[in-house]
Amino acid sequence: MAARPLSRMLRRLLGSSARSCSSGAPVTQPRPRESAQAASEELSRRRQFLRGHAAPFSAILTDSFGRQHSYLRISLTEKCNLRCQYCMPEEGVQLTPKANLLTTEEILTLARLFVKEGVDKIRLTGGEPLIRPDVVDIVAQLQQLEGLRTIGVTTNGINLARLLPQLQKVGLSAINISLDTLVPAKFEFIVRRKGFHKVMEGIHKAIELGYNPVKVNCVVMRGLNEDELLDFAALTEGLPLDVRFIEYMPFDGNKWNFKKMVSYKEMLDTVRQQWPELEKLPEEESSTAKAFKIPGFQGQISFITSMSEHFCGTCNRLRITADGNLKVCLFGNSEVSLRDHLRAGASEQELLRIIGAAVGRKKRQHAGMFSISQMKNRPMILIELFLMFRDSPPANPSISSWDALHVEGLRSRMSFSSQMATLWKGYRVPQTPPLAQQQLGSGSFQRHYTSHVDSNANSKCLSPGSWASAAPSGPQLTSEQLTHVDSEGRAAMVDVGKKPDTERVAVASAVVLLGPVAFKLVQQNQLKKGDALVVAQLAGVQAAKLTSQLIPLCHHVALSHVQVQLELDSTRHAVEIRASCRARGPTGVEMEALTSAAVAALTLYDMCKAVSRDIVLEEIKLISKTGGQRGDFHRA
Repeated sequence: MAARPLSRMLRRLLGSSARSCSSGAPVTQPRPRESAQAASEELSRRRQFLRGHAAPFSAILTDSFGRQHSYLRISLTEKCNLRCQYCMPEEGVQLTPKANLLTTEEILTLARLFVKEGVDKIRLTGGEPLIRPDVVDIVAQLQQLEGLRTIGVTTNGINLARLLPQLQKVGLSAINISLDTLVPAKFEFIVRRKGFHKVMEGIHKAIELGYNPVKVNCVVMRGLNEDELLDFAALTEGLPLDVRFIEYMPFDGNKWNFKKMVSYKEMLDTVRQQWPELEKLPEEESSTAKAFKIPGFQGQISFITSMSEHFCGTCNRLRITADGNLKVCLFGNSEVSLRDHLRAGASEQELLRIIGAAVGRKKRQHAGMFSISQMKNRPMILIELFLMFRDSPPANPSISSWDALHVEGLRSRMSFSSQMATLWKGYRVPQTPPLAQQQLGSGSFQRHYTSHVDSNANSKCLSPGSWASAAPSGPQLTSEQLTHVDSEGRAAMVDVGKKPDTERVAVASAVVLLGPVAFKLVQQNQLKKGDALVVAQLAGVQAAKLTSQLIPLCHHVALSHVQVQLELDSTRHAVEIRASCRARGPTGVEMEALTSAAVAALTLYDMCKAVSRDIVLEEIKLISKTGGQRGDFHRA
């Protein structure tokens, strides 16, 4: 086969004379007049001291399933000098204005806060982190944080050879390099740019400087590079590489298709056919990779099985996006803006409460590959910007903690009022809710659905200071006369032409009591008509957009955001629906939210009526509205 000859050719290209250390950290030169042995002994004493005096892990970074989040990934930029097909849509992505990205000071402030709470590993990502001009300075300042043991970077390798000596000098201790093919022409096709030899030079420099292992990330895509599995594995024969084969994952804009995904087991079988003696290595705690070694080879191979065999149960990772959003799950679309709170002057304790609430809402596991592929999520290049929606309070007290920006993944049923937060200087901060029970009834996993439509790509309303000023919720201004009738009592549409445009948000809810038989079929997705939750969800979104055509005197509103959630309640054999709408204009969106919730409920009835006619629709009501001259409304 071509695997071994190609391996030898690439080893000559990369070189194999690099020094290495078994700890995985780069080998650094001892200081003048200081022996390497003395430095090693000092490092060993320091580690023993840290282990012996370690404080209990932070409750803030521990979720309701006991997972301790000690690993933080920080995106330094959303820009990249490549255009990888699985990472960035072909048409590119809309970049966030520079003013909305985290500054260096803000990055370091957040890093310091997380390290103080127990994070001991930080990885810098992007976009491409090495195109940020001050990346060396950022690493140098992170190195000063007491308790931070590992600083890593994930890079495409284009700028690595040039910057790595400086980065190593200031404290970079781990490297992941993305490389999806060993064929230069195919490289250009995948990344839509030249640069194969620069990446190879970067790998060579990492080995030369003593990094061991040098991790090489390879996203495997059927019909594109799955035929190179053996060539990549053969590289580990004489080089200290950890070649990590990653299952192709769905992100917004990468045209994910199940048929393109090569599963872990299929990849493993391919490698085992060539090397039957392949050995499984012990799994490290909280590792995302299943590691294997070919006996006699210097390096190893690993498989990251995000799609076929998730590792959610041991996940210890949190992510901060380049625009300052905390993302507790790579595949989740719920985010919390730490940037806005920083810029609003939040104290350290206030930030910790917000972080703790977000971590507490982390689900037991992600939705699974087929559900993930249908979810709205950032393109991969923006995971590690565009604010889709958030589940923390914005920097304006007029925004309800249950408005469209706060709706996160669905949770176990609880009274609505129990999820409302205590006030923090006028802000509505969500308390950490009980985590969703993972099972309903006997042996069936709970099914949660959320949909999101956001047509405002610029999301000006998410920028600090851009929310329309409005008084906090208080006594409601009401009219003594009906507004939709004229002086003679005839129906008339209100003239809103002279009313100012303000940010309008409304949330409405409804409940559908299905009964035990229909509920079980919906829960297990066994209705003959199809998936009732998904159909109702789509109907709710569509209804919000068509409200003015259904309600005669409603104005047409250009919605910038619609979200519909459906939650199963096993105690009542019910489905709870919550719809949220947002727009900027002269009139409110409560009718859009109410119509959305009502039509979603009617759709559920239609989907289930063949099973039971004893279905009750109830509690269609407005939960909250913000914006407008009559003030805000929040149902107690």
